[in-house]
Amino acid sequence: MTNKVAVFRKEHFNAAHRLHNPNWDEQTNQKIFGKCNNPHFHGHNYDLIVRLIGTPDPETGYVIDLKVLSDLIKEQVLDRFDHRNLNEDCVEFSQLNPTAENIAMVIYQLLRSKIDAKLDLQIRLYETERNFVEFPAP
Repeated sequence: MTNKVAVFRKEHFNAAHRLHNPNWDEQTNQKIFGKCNNPHFHGHNYDLIVRLIGTPDPETGYVIDLKVLSDLIKEQVLDRFDHRNLNEDCVEFSQLNPTAENIAMVIYQLLRSKIDAKLDLQIRLYETERNFVEFPAP
């Protein structure tokens, strides 16, 4: 039996985006992405859950100080994406379609380099109450 524990931090941000592939014509984009291809963009109220798995530190009892994790998410994700147009305001999506899948992978990369490699990291991103993605997949 291991002493690994999963800890979670939930955050929230609002952002606009347009799903669009510039290599396709408008008809194909409309067929594939539907309302999400609106040239005037549309928005979501994203819920982000960051999960870390590790062994609690014997001195603190923490897998990670959740205040430190909260500050890191604010600095790396919320300050970057909250109340932004992902397509137009965020360099991460200048050449990458801002699907929920891609947003989750970008968030993972932003956080992975800042979190101790001994901790397993997973991102769960809710685009709507019923639609969410996880990266990496379980």
